[in-house]
Amino acid sequence: MTQGARRTPARRTVLGAAGAAAVLGASAALPTSTAHADEDHADEAGSRGRGHGYRSLPVPTVIAHRGASGYRPEHTLGSYRHALDLGAHVIEQDLVPTRDGHLVCRHENDITGTTDVADHPEFAPRKTTKSVDGTTFTGWFTEDFTLAELKTLRAKERIPGTRQKNTLYDGRWTIPTFEEVLRWAEEEGRRRGREIWLHVETKHPTYFRSLGLGLEERLARLLRRYGRHRANSPVFLQSFEPGSIQRLARLVDSPGVVLLSGASTRPWDFVQAGDPRTVADLVTPEGLRWIASYAQGIGPTLDLVIPKDATGRLGTPTTLVRDAHAEGLILHPYTHRNENAFLPADFRRGTDPTAYGDSFGALKRYLETGIDGIFSDNPDTALLAAADLTAAARD
Repeated sequence: MTQGARRTPARRTVLGAAGAAAVLGASAALPTSTAHADEDHADEAGSRGRGHGYRSLPVPTVIAHRGASGYRPEHTLGSYRHALDLGAHVIEQDLVPTRDGHLVCRHENDITGTTDVADHPEFAPRKTTKSVDGTTFTGWFTEDFTLAELKTLRAKERIPGTRQKNTLYDGRWTIPTFEEVLRWAEEEGRRRGREIWLHVETKHPTYFRSLGLGLEERLARLLRRYGRHRANSPVFLQSFEPGSIQRLARLVDSPGVVLLSGASTRPWDFVQAGDPRTVADLVTPEGLRWIASYAQGIGPTLDLVIPKDATGRLGTPTTLVRDAHAEGLILHPYTHRNENAFLPADFRRGTDPTAYGDSFGALKRYLETGIDGIFSDNPDTALLAAADLTAAARD
């Protein structure tokens, strides 16, 4: 498969006078000296931020989902580093804010299951019940902690019943800030002699904006500070809320990816705005054309690429890959995992849900559809499957 044969989406101009005004407006809360320091750092980081762009990545691109989360507790520097060691092309981060406005890497703002917060009696009064995007959760939440307080916690395995071996690493790492990850990526890039690509998600952006903790402006400032705000910077910006990607597109020129959940679901910003469209509407040619007007890719659930039948077995691929490519969009579907519990029924082996099934068989089906990449908890498995596909194409 050759990406160059596809039409590249038209680029928007966001770093001219209008774009500069938007960035200055987003930085208004910062002291002037800090804003200038960001620009100075961006100039220093320019060589790292001016790469060959996302079209230069291998196809299929293997994106380490929350790092190598099949082998290490997710969203830790240990998980990110192990993903690089395994050969992943891109490392994913999910961002949520602290009470004092720092962006940290957690899949959810509810940190009950991914940290040892429940073992800290000093934080027992912080346990509470909240509604986030229409769903009720009881636990501890990042927006109720300062960064200094979060740094007293240690990360742990989110699904210990499924990934018991990962519990060996419980307590080994703290919660990283996104700025720490950016510095880490610079250091790893120098050490390994290549760009370190990141895939960065804004989590629950409408919810956090309602709390006065808007994610996009904070993220844009960090991207500019570390020279990752350009069209060819080694970073993807992703969100389940199209409005978040639109907002980011007005602040930086980094490539954007709209994440797409189940066909009948509605993005939360659509719900709040009274927009009746569902994901099913967004994956039509008209919907994809709308996405292509401000983003460079989509991240659909794998079920939107190949739906499952009533028994949980893979059916016939949809036209989503063809339709998205016709609009110049790349596709990075989610999420591949090796365990039986997460595989389509026809690729499970044995009765133990925690045992590995025929992961290569499932990956072959997905990759053969022509997707441009895939999120995987087990990037080494996905890389081998991608190599098999490439070898078969040569034969």
